[in-house]
Amino acid sequence: MSQPTIQITPRDASLDLPRRIVLDGYAAGPVQVTAELRHPDGSVWRSEATFTAGADGHIDLDQQTPSAGDWQEADAMAVVWSMRLVQPVTDASRSDEVDAQTITVQARGADGATAQADFIQRYVLDGVQRRDVNVDGIVGSVFTPAGAGPHPVIVVMNGSGGGIPLQRAAQWAAHGYTAFALGYFKAPGLPAHISGTALEYFERALRWVRAELAPRKGFVAITGQSRGGELSLLLGARFPELIDAVIAYVPSIVVHGTLRAGRPGEAPDSPVWTWQGKPLANVWQNNPDVDWSAFKQVPADGQPVRQAPAFVSALRNADAVAASRIPVEQIKGPVLLISGTDDGFWPSSLYSDQIVDALRASGHRWPYRHFQGDGAGHAIGLPNEPTTQIAKPHPVAGVVLTGGGTPLANARANTASWQAALAFLDEASA
Repeated sequence: MSQPTIQITPRDASLDLPRRIVLDGYAAGPVQVTAELRHPDGSVWRSEATFTAGADGHIDLDQQTPSAGDWQEADAMAVVWSMRLVQPVTDASRSDEVDAQTITVQARGADGATAQADFIQRYVLDGVQRRDVNVDGIVGSVFTPAGAGPHPVIVVMNGSGGGIPLQRAAQWAAHGYTAFALGYFKAPGLPAHISGTALEYFERALRWVRAELAPRKGFVAITGQSRGGELSLLLGARFPELIDAVIAYVPSIVVHGTLRAGRPGEAPDSPVWTWQGKPLANVWQNNPDVDWSAFKQVPADGQPVRQAPAFVSALRNADAVAASRIPVEQIKGPVLLISGTDDGFWPSSLYSDQIVDALRASGHRWPYRHFQGDGAGHAIGLPNEPTTQIAKPHPVAGVVLTGGGTPLANARANTASWQAALAFLDEASA
């Protein structure tokens, strides 16, 4: 038997590019495969599975299902998405940065022979330039693609965790878009909480984007997730002359209160968005049909909170819904909605269906689509990242919430929704 090998192709490439992992030269019998990521933030992630080598000593992870382990599918990228957190974060400031990630894969055969190989997942590709921005109170980072411009532009926003979405912006730049990762709270120079965020801030940011980033054919898209998805639709409706397309991840059709991202001691139905100094109505205020119990629960067994039922209850009151509904029919451009059918945070699939109904009823002249991640939860994002942390503390409130879904369903939704988003924006910006 020859010395065993692990072949990984491509070895060094963009995060969103799937890899092929092939093992050769192993003795017939069980082969233990492990993968490890030592993240730049100090956390360590690990996955393992057992395969069975035949007489030819060959195993292709895209063709063969493990006999045991952290995943049960023929999928080479399962070595990443099935990874479990085995050592916690020590430097949270690096968690959302765009450092390249090295995944080390090892395999041990039935006779004890071993092989090792690694591959590198990059958020930022060669030629992409990053420029941090703090001008006129606007805070974020611009990622400019390689090659001569001008390029179409996409503005990228986070949800109720705040901060600056560097990783998603960098991946859009890898596909030829000038991407502006825009912070609006919990970022340098910005408020620590989402409370009372003025929509004028985003109007200034969008006008700055058009003046400074020279979008190709004047095309500017906007995207956000969760509260950022709500916000993307709200901005698309309020500033249709500034936004040409909207990609809303796990969004809402209604405006919500501060919920868990407000100032300490602030009621969760307090206003988030303001315009000309006046708060926008939200669905929780003066809503007699709200049942807060799912939101406020403190499970005695230490289980994470699944708060989505409270959000469904808020929709029972027609007056509150009408007062807080985002007028999506005012958006002047194509719309892509991305949701998970097992969203534990809020009912993003129901919201997205209602958005589609509103666009259809209004005779929306541009394409609109709802990508539904079957069995997926709230944390739909970039592909080829670990998806096993279904429950985790809210970044502001610290309450442990379950986002819903399963590692497999969330991984599949990440991959398929990212491809849908790329195709959607390529068509919209053509």
